[in-house]
Amino acid sequence: MAIPVESFFLRPEAEGTLQAQIQQMIAQGILSGRFRKGEKLPSSRRLAAHLEVSRITVTLAYTELQANDYLESRDRSGYYVSDNAPEPPQFPPSAPRGDGVDWTRALGRRYTGGATPEKPQDWSRYPYPFIYGQTDPNLFDHANWRHCALRALGSRDFQALTADYYDQDDPRLIEFIARHTLPRRGILAEPGEILLTMGAQNALWLTAQVLLTQRRTAAIETPCYHALRDILSQARCHLAEVPVDADGLPPDDLPDRADVIFCTPSHQAPTNATMPLARRQALLAKARDMEAVIVEDDYEFEISFLRAPLPSLKSLDTDGRVIYVGSFSKSIFPGLRLGYLVGPEPFIREARALRASVLRHPPGHVQRTAAYFLSLGHYDSLIRRMGQVFARRRGVMEEALSAHGLGVAGRGVFGGSSIWMRAGAHVDTEVLDARLRARGVLIEPGRPFFGPDGPRNFYRLAYSSIPSERIGEGIASLAEELRAMV
Repeated sequence: MAIPVESFFLRPEAEGTLQAQIQQMIAQGILSGRFRKGEKLPSSRRLAAHLEVSRITVTLAYTELQANDYLESRDRSGYYVSDNAPEPPQFPPSAPRGDGVDWTRALGRRYTGGATPEKPQDWSRYPYPFIYGQTDPNLFDHANWRHCALRALGSRDFQALTADYYDQDDPRLIEFIARHTLPRRGILAEPGEILLTMGAQNALWLTAQVLLTQRRTAAIETPCYHALRDILSQARCHLAEVPVDADGLPPDDLPDRADVIFCTPSHQAPTNATMPLARRQALLAKARDMEAVIVEDDYEFEISFLRAPLPSLKSLDTDGRVIYVGSFSKSIFPGLRLGYLVGPEPFIREARALRASVLRHPPGHVQRTAAYFLSLGHYDSLIRRMGQVFARRRGVMEEALSAHGLGVAGRGVFGGSSIWMRAGAHVDTEVLDARLRARGVLIEPGRPFFGPDGPRNFYRLAYSSIPSERIGEGIASLAEELRAMV
């Protein structure tokens, strides 16, 4: 590895000859650990030009450092940090520096302290990861994704790879969403009514910023997607929480006045309840009477392996009051961070302007790779394969839960990737989670999905990241811990 020439500079206040300053600069770099054994130094000509000194000055400094075993010369290759160079000294930790800023007063707004749950980064090393939202390497089509990524790197796609779209998106991906993805949900949209986002969470943030103010009211489900609660808290709007039932959000329980209604009709997050068609129509009528806008997060509609999903709210909307949120991050892989908004042009225009002021647009290479992966049929094959595997895993989990008498609070009518669970009222599932981790079992405590005073005995079990053959043993360990907490 070569040490960049930009790593070297002469300090105006330094004392001694130029040769001595260069020697000291390199020796300090080695002794501090910044320059490591075997790393190559810039050539004497290049370093001299960079420092604006004579080449002989640099050469003499290199020679002296070589004599002191800091550097070694290799034939026709140059100078390298010597294998015999002095080791960086081990200093005791320095005392913390004083901070002259009172950050309790300097911070204008705070974003910490939200309900985002803690999920271990090393989840895959656990033998029983009932963890939601992670990619199963046994299911992901890595070979075809890599092929699409390489194709997107080709010279024919150079413009899509390197261009700054400003506030626009890859037209190929937008066209596919408009012509193929949305019609499957009964939605017809023009390109100007579609905006790409950095996942569904970014789409919800853009929506909240555009639609809500401190004087407006947002109606949300409870329990609900924990990040949405944080987003709306940051927007400083009024919150009206509506408890969900077995069919999702009950329109009759909405407040008399709300400006925006957030809901997840396909698979309610996290209970997995599916809103029946009659209730969807009732919700649209209620929103019309209230003159409210509905934000439909079409969460996990793709993973409907038991039966075909119901039409989206957006497809039933006749007066343009539904804003639709979709995402490829859950169905392809979470690190993709690619979603989309669909809505009337006046709304999309403002959301586009806001996105441009924050991040311009999702990376062009990611957009074009996804466009190839979708248009070549790899996405549909992935979804079919996931549905078949998830169906088997869910069957195994249902049997194990029944055998151990564990309480199920909600399961997806059409499929999904998880089951919403309820433990005894005395059980704190965050404590349960800590005890289970010692046994190699990961669950997701339910507290973050509720408000601050919500129940603590709910939890979520996902079957998307655990093989069928391990589910039974993991559920058995879970049941043992629950019995021990009685």
